[in-house]
Amino acid sequence: MEETSLSLIEKLLDALNITGGVRTASSIIIALGVILICGFLMTRLTKLLKLPNVTAYIVTGILIGPCVINLIPKDFIKGTDFISDIALAFIAFTAGQFFKVSELKKAGLKVVVITLFEALSAFIIIFILCFFAFRLSVSFSLVLAALSSATAPASTMMTIKQTKAKGDYVNTLLEVVALDDVVTLILYSVAISTCMALTGGGKIGFMEVGWPIIQNLICLIIGFAFGFALRFLISSRRTTDNRLIIVVAVLLLFCGVCSLFGQSPLLGCMAIGMVYTNTAKNEEKLFAQVNYFIPPIMLIFFVRSGMNFDFGAFTSTSSFAAVPLIVIAIVYFFARIVGKYGGAYLGGLITRAPKRTRNFLGLGLIPQAGVAIGLAAMGSRIFETNGLTAEATALTTIILASSILYELIGPGSAKLGLYLSRSYGHEDINEVAPITETKQEDSTSSKQVDILVAQINKISKEIKELEPEEKDEEAFNEAAEEYESENYIHNRRGFINRK
Repeated sequence: MEETSLSLIEKLLDALNITGGVRTASSIIIALGVILICGFLMTRLTKLLKLPNVTAYIVTGILIGPCVINLIPKDFIKGTDFISDIALAFIAFTAGQFFKVSELKKAGLKVVVITLFEALSAFIIIFILCFFAFRLSVSFSLVLAALSSATAPASTMMTIKQTKAKGDYVNTLLEVVALDDVVTLILYSVAISTCMALTGGGKIGFMEVGWPIIQNLICLIIGFAFGFALRFLISSRRTTDNRLIIVVAVLLLFCGVCSLFGQSPLLGCMAIGMVYTNTAKNEEKLFAQVNYFIPPIMLIFFVRSGMNFDFGAFTSTSSFAAVPLIVIAIVYFFARIVGKYGGAYLGGLITRAPKRTRNFLGLGLIPQAGVAIGLAAMGSRIFETNGLTAEATALTTIILASSILYELIGPGSAKLGLYLSRSYGHEDINEVAPITETKQEDSTSSKQVDILVAQINKISKEIKELEPEEKDEEAFNEAAEEYESENYIHNRRGFINRK
């Protein structure tokens, strides 16, 4: 490796004259520490700007990556591809909690139709633009179009939680977001299998396209089996820390099995979460514990993804496209929004959804991050394996750049959709305690007192709603208290035995 290509960490180890296995271990450990610290510090800045953490992590990866500061060794970036698989596994498992059979039965076919329309509309528009307008290859156009159907639920759910929005719009939005990733994975499986057949010089037939779908269905069935196994292993007698150990072990084991056969763990891990949420009692506590466990993993995943961003490819004309990549990225950004919004509106129109729901549902489907970035990393690996380095770089760069923009406008657009659909923010204080004038002699001061009492009652009600801790905090605190209690008892027994 040339001196100019050495990262700052490698130069530091050279200065300390550290070589061999110690050098490798040291560079990995230091890189992990630097990634975590830099990612955390960036969230302090984005918090002031009221931006989501995902944006902070991706920007951190771009800054400390090879394109800017070149702080992290390239060997670390290349050797940690498995992190995207693990991150996808946890993302999918937590998404599975929204697949409650009781809720899906209430929604019926309406949610399925709306999801198909919004996902397929984005897919079709992006493919037409890439293949016919920009004259890109069929394989690249299909993969990028498949990724456009993905939606990131984090920003939307965070906004719903903050505004305490309720109603048909919120219920439909959450159900569509939950089903969206399933449609995305199916589209991605077909696209990537077609891509492999084309790049390998083979013919495109039913088996070339259908076999990967069959493989994903097999993964889904195995995921259901793992879900029942998880439910059996996690009983009421398990301590909170042991429950977390078991769920992490099951997810990693399933992720490893999928990796052996070159399959995405997304659909199967969704099945694990779905089985558990429908068969277990107090299942929210386990999901809350997992949500407290995975932030460092997600930070490393998004920061590492940002390191793959290539400014050179972004601003120059590539070997496989006649226009600069920045033009493709900008068109992708706006075309996907049109597809999502238009598809959600058409789906709502066909299913006769309430007017406010169909008019503004697309505003909550704009964010795109976790699933799309993870699948883009897998697609890039396949492109590189088949010698399509330019396509691999372009795919990652477009998805990362657009994800940053989507995460910037995502919370605002979701909040706008919630407001316009009247899911929150339309309460009138006079509606809380309506005052009826029965007598003309009612004094103005009496009216003011009644209004003041109504205001106090409303504020008291809101304070009571805020008093209970969030479920995830309760789960975390219970786990900590139980852990401390067990350690206290253990230490007391040890002290008594020593006596």
